Amino acid sequence: MSSWLQELFNTSKPIIAMCHLRALPGDPAYDHQRGLDFIVSSARKDLLALQEGGVDAIMFSNEASLPYLTQVAPITIACMSRVIAELRPDIDRPFGVNVLWDPRASIDVAVATGASFVREVFSGVYASDFGLWNLNCGEIVRHQHAVGGAHIKLLYNIVPESAVYLAARNVVDIAVSTVFVAQPAALCVSGLTAGAEASAETLQLVKDAVPGTPVFANTGVHSGNLAETLSIADGTVTGTAFKRDGHIWNEVDVQRVRDFMCIARACRGD
Repeated sequence: MSSWLQELFNTSKPIIAMCHLRALPGDPAYDHQRGLDFIVSSARKDLLALQEGGVDAIMFSNEASLPYLTQVAPITIACMSRVIAELRPDIDRPFGVNVLWDPRASIDVAVATGASFVREVFSGVYASDFGLWNLNCGEIVRHQHAVGGAHIKLLYNIVPESAVYLAARNVVDIAVSTVFVAQPAALCVSGLTAGAEASAETLQLVKDAVPGTPVFANTGVHSGNLAETLSIADGTVTGTAFKRDGHIWNEVDVQRVRDFMCIARACRGD
């Protein structure tokens, strides 16, 4: 197993918490009256609550940029970079970025802000609610190196939400070939949408298939299934479970974070 999880997160089974940004300029739901300052202040409140609750890392995402694009506009890259840059003095643990659903943009924002990792769909061809995804990981990784991002860890989402692999390939074959071809830092296994559980069976299949690569449960982990999840996966990417009433668009509830992390620490033997 790669030691980078321990080195970066100071634990072998990190909990990466999503800090969901509100709709950005150019998004249909952008609040023109409140503007970018409101996005920054809202994100800061969530960031501080997540850190106070004890998560191991933060990942910033334009979760409210619905409907998503597979190639975002420059304004999205610029605004996400600005928001994260304004929050940098308040960030006291490792952080990553995810520009939905644009792997190049995610890498660009990571380079601009000093992020340590990126989660995205980097490989494969998918039929999705956002159109046809045709990814070329070779081009994307070369772009990563060209812009000075070789140090950034790439977390490959191999079961992306709202999409299905176009060829008749099972998840084990996808995992094995992705690891061989792309050598990702980690794989992420998702449910149908944000907040939807990835099945324990699928997690176990992927974990068994690529024992030398970290595997994250990417969606749908909550206090009720966390112990089972961490018995299989090498960590979680969690957002909805930390929100008030468990609703994705609510603000972060610090007590829900504390309760979740109490279970995580017990499972890890911290």
